[in-house]
Amino acid sequence: MQAATRNKLSFMLDGKRIDLNTLKPTTTVLSFLREYLNRTGTKEGCAEGDCGACTVVVADLHRGGLRYRAINACIQFLPILDGKCLYTVESLKRQQTLHPVQQALLDCHASQCGFCTPGFVMSLFALYKTQAQPSRERIASALSGNLCRCTGYRPILEAGQRMYHYAESLPATQRDLVSAPVGDSTGQAELIAQLQALASNSSLYLQHEDASFFAPQTLNKLADYLIAEPDARKLAGGTDLGLWVTKQHRDLNKLVYLGAVAELTLIKKTSEALEIGAAVSLEEAYQALTAEYPELDDLYERFASLPIRNSGTLVGNLANGSPIGDSMPALIALGAKLVLQQGQHIRHLALEAFYLGYQQQDLREGEFIRAVLIPLPKPAQIFRTWKIAKRFGQDISAVCAAFALEREAGQVTAIRIAFGGMAAIPKRATHTEQALLGQVWNADCLEQAIPALRQDFQPLTDLRASADYRALVAANLLRKFFMQVEGQL
Repeated sequence: MQAATRNKLSFMLDGKRIDLNTLKPTTTVLSFLREYLNRTGTKEGCAEGDCGACTVVVADLHRGGLRYRAINACIQFLPILDGKCLYTVESLKRQQTLHPVQQALLDCHASQCGFCTPGFVMSLFALYKTQAQPSRERIASALSGNLCRCTGYRPILEAGQRMYHYAESLPATQRDLVSAPVGDSTGQAELIAQLQALASNSSLYLQHEDASFFAPQTLNKLADYLIAEPDARKLAGGTDLGLWVTKQHRDLNKLVYLGAVAELTLIKKTSEALEIGAAVSLEEAYQALTAEYPELDDLYERFASLPIRNSGTLVGNLANGSPIGDSMPALIALGAKLVLQQGQHIRHLALEAFYLGYQQQDLREGEFIRAVLIPLPKPAQIFRTWKIAKRFGQDISAVCAAFALEREAGQVTAIRIAFGGMAAIPKRATHTEQALLGQVWNADCLEQAIPALRQDFQPLTDLRASADYRALVAANLLRKFFMQVEGQL
């Protein structure tokens, strides 16, 4: 491996620095906690990031301050902790009293069998360190990745509201970094100093038997590595690759991690577009997107649980190319483009052109997605997107649709329609677009264009929906778009 690399990952746990280089890079954070540290408070429920029993909190330096994020330990690989601080439910242990989060859960009778409780504690702890006096809706969103089979969620939500009252009455002698809520700087300077001491200008390279993990710190090092090792598996958020290990038991012997490249963690706004780097989390990306397109709010909340959005990346979702991925239809309708890099060569590609077939993308050997460019809203553009699934939230879509329309003097001057779940790839409805383009925007024109959807898509029947259902829903969503534009809904 190149010079100027480190062969030990380093992170903080309960004020102590941990250095490791003897474990397989695909060891999950959950396995490390339970099997190597005997921290069995963190539970394994589903091993796929759905139930939240394994929730832990990671703190890191971000945008000039401390950031606390709840993540799923069951699908996160241990090396992603490099340079960060890890908190488990054991980290909240106090000598004289319970932590305010735990005391609130106890007093609200918010636990029965207790298996899920550590995960709820950690999700609430992340909120406790992030937002003061959140609304009940915000607490529910923070707990969206935690499932409980016996208590019911009312007392847990009440505990989320009450935990701040316990923090206010906590004596100064019992306050420390862990017990201090957001806004209380107790212990922050010390943690920032510890994390700064962990920071390194050298890339991390781990080798264990036939498995390797490389975390380059610059774009040039990443590009050079992928030219030399084009078969290396690119790791960003790990919410997909983690399942390959925990569910499919696949050996990922060569991983290259994008999250240590500072340029890939940035969101830039120009006069024309929003540029979101390949390592920007879904949570941060959607916050930026909804600031420009409030129409994405509903999709944002329903996309995934908060721990998944904290870990997964928007570009990773696009790169995956799933035909039922929820980000693609909206961004295709908005005219998004990918910034791709191969060595020192950079090219731009329309997002819809990236998908060639099922699990086939226009990605050349040694090439990676550097960023996605999303055009800023146009004054005359009307945009909507909808997700149809069996469950309201955190469910895979049966159909996902997005529409972007521009009109002048009642005539359609531009229209982009994209669907997910209707074909082997996320896809534009080009025949339907052509049937509407240049026409007068009215109900008759719309009904004449709807049969063109049959030319654009021949959907499949699967466990989520039948082909006939998908075809009907697609047509009805186009009608819904028309009715919203016309003020009928």
